[in-house]
Amino acid sequence: MLFNSIEFFVFIIVLFALLYVFKTNVQQKWVYLIASYFFYMWWNPVFIFLLFFSTAANYFLGNIISKNEAQLKRKTWLIACVVMNLALLTFFKYYNFFEQNIFWFLKFLGKEPSWISKNVVLPVGISFYTFQALSYIIDIYKRKIEPVKSPLDFFVYKAFFPQLVAGPIVRASVFLPQIRNERKIKFDSILILLIVKGFFKKVVIADNIGLFTDSIYKSPGNYPGMIIWMAAICFTIQIYCDFSGYTDIAIGLAGILGFSFPKNFDKPYFALTISDFWKRWHISLSSWLKDYLYIPLGGNKNGKFNTYRNLMITMLLGGLWHGASWNFVIWGGIHGLLLCINKLLKIDDLVFSFQKQICKNRFMASYTFYCEFNMDYF
Repeated sequence: MLFNSIEFFVFIIVLFALLYVFKTNVQQKWVYLIASYFFYMWWNPVFIFLLFFSTAANYFLGNIISKNEAQLKRKTWLIACVVMNLALLTFFKYYNFFEQNIFWFLKFLGKEPSWISKNVVLPVGISFYTFQALSYIIDIYKRKIEPVKSPLDFFVYKAFFPQLVAGPIVRASVFLPQIRNERKIKFDSILILLIVKGFFKKVVIADNIGLFTDSIYKSPGNYPGMIIWMAAICFTIQIYCDFSGYTDIAIGLAGILGFSFPKNFDKPYFALTISDFWKRWHISLSSWLKDYLYIPLGGNKNGKFNTYRNLMITMLLGGLWHGASWNFVIWGGIHGLLLCINKLLKIDDLVFSFQKQICKNRFMASYTFYCEFNMDYF
């Protein structure tokens, strides 16, 4: 179910009516769970079983990891849980990608594949709720959080509809404490304005620009280079407004329902460096990759070579997470290379030092003008 659809507006009205009738915390949790499952099933009812299985398996495995005191057993269960989650994600999201590449490689060798190609349908939101599950399990293993006692709380966490399809990636340490407490619906003007802004970015800007970019990319050979460049620039605006608009709506809706979600975009196109960009673009994903991939790989420890290697691995996998295509892998590799160059040349230090000096000079100039003005005045 899309946010910008009539069905969703009806869905929201019914949800608010149910929350008005069922006012206790436990009752509202059941309303959230049933509504979220209905929201997810609107696209394809079959995949609700996958979401249910992923939720139940991670709930029980989280409890097993927490109860085991022996480090070896804890690590074994952790590996089993990570493998299970990544296996589900890999099969549904990357099966077609790997199969196509195997087909291409065999044909390159002059061999004709003997099996029939399968088209595996990608479940909506699987990337997001898989990363939520992984962060939950890993945080339990590291003893950063305790496993949730209520299965209902965890099922709501994994299926909560505002962020289920396209984020932001809300961690268990942020969401679970909120679901335990009583909440009230609050039609705050700031939250309503955030939702309106999200719809404006998504429906008015992104969707209309998309009409132009789609027509160009369907047959780029029919257009001159200037138009191709215009389409590329327009696409950067389109993808930002589409994605950030969606998350604005999600954060605003969650806020009205009494939940606080982290910011996911912070004026990324005003970033001064590539590392600054990744602190502003899809913040919940970039922070997830840093905490659960880059740092476990070693981060910036153990020498420069390992640091650059860890950056490249993180960004290559981050690119692949965005989509099952070599284009995304190349895109991730380009960003990884830029981050390595940024760190090698210490561009952040140079840029922000220069910016600080400019701000200081502007302050001094303003202060001098203020003093001279007052001297003349008096």
